Amino acid sequence: MTVDVLPDHGFSAMLFDMDGTLINSIAAAENVWAKWARSHGIDVASFLPTIHGRRAIDTIASLNLPTIDAAAEAAFITQAEIAEVQGVEEIPGAAAFLSRLPLSRWAVVTSAPRQLALTRLKAAGLPIPQVLITAEDVERGKPEPDGYLLAAKQLGVDCTDCLIFEDAEIGIAAALAAGGLLVVVTATHIPSGPGYLAQHHTLQDYIEDGEVLLRKLK
Repeated sequence: MTVDVLPDHGFSAMLFDMDGTLINSIAAAENVWAKWARSHGIDVASFLPTIHGRRAIDTIASLNLPTIDAAAEAAFITQAEIAEVQGVEEIPGAAAFLSRLPLSRWAVVTSAPRQLALTRLKAAGLPIPQVLITAEDVERGKPEPDGYLLAAKQLGVDCTDCLIFEDAEIGIAAALAAGGLLVVVTATHIPSGPGYLAQHHTLQDYIEDGEVLLRKLK
């Protein structure tokens, strides 16, 4: 299904993941994480697919590496990613689309720390949202729904009355758990989860489908 067959009724707000949904930062992120993985003797090819959509601290903690301080390593990764903005760019049409949304009607919910999120949004030329939920704002990161629920609360709407845009399996799980209507963004990759594309609305970019989406705000 694509966004041109969204339900007839409107929605109160739109909630967006950041990386892979509004911006393409895959090359920059994977470059940093690949260097870190090699320094710890981790197989890069099998490890990189696991980093997308999760907070850095959750990714590192899940490895159960002995003598590793997950918080310290996550802070190191964050600083390295902040310095690695070459090639970070918007998903086609994202900046223009967001600029047409009222600030009170959209939010960004990302697993990135706030400083990194702001750096990447600016590097990609995107507007800074009034509501920006980052890694520090929730105790439980994606795939838990906490970030999306908090964003909806701060916007003063119910999450079930929101369109939620996601690209990675971890984030998709969070969006579904939050109860919003999922739009799967396929601009940078195709999620491998079962039935994602067949069961949910999809979006390749914000140019062709932007007008359709704008009409969905109440």
